[in-house]
Amino acid sequence: MYTPIIGTLGYILSPDGGDILLVHRQGRKEDHHLGKYNGLGGKMQEGEDVVTCMRREIYEEAALRCTAMQLRGTVNWPNFGPQGENWLGFIFLITAFSGEPKKTNPEGTLAWHPLTSLDTLPMWPGDRHFLPLVFDRDPRPFHGSMPYQNGQPKSWSFQRL
Repeated sequence: MYTPIIGTLGYILSPDGGDILLVHRQGRKEDHHLGKYNGLGGKMQEGEDVVTCMRREIYEEAALRCTAMQLRGTVNWPNFGPQGENWLGFIFLITAFSGEPKKTNPEGTLAWHPLTSLDTLPMWPGDRHFLPLVFDRDPRPFHGSMPYQNGQPKSWSFQRL
């Protein structure tokens, strides 16, 4: 039986649309994401829907309240976790928010990065496959599958409805 961990992953655009808020995961030595830059998010809790989860995670990790966001896609990550766990992620683009972002959280430091510089930051190798779809102008959400093996994506496929 396939029972993935369900999570959310959000990418927050600056008010001018040129920068993205990322966390540099350096806060916990045992972190599976140590040293990588990532969007914000985490595991869905019992009783939550994915929108509530995304809003909670953004508030907990960055002290921001999402006022406009859209589901950009979903990704199935078989064998992604440190113990080979399967993940199903709901990927959001947050285009408006209230508050000022924290500088740090328990996972690392938060900072704005130009959208044009994303390909220069250390990230999961698979992120480079789906990130362009998060920021493109196609209004249709993408739905992809990216099996991992030994910390590397084995393949990537997606479709849009």
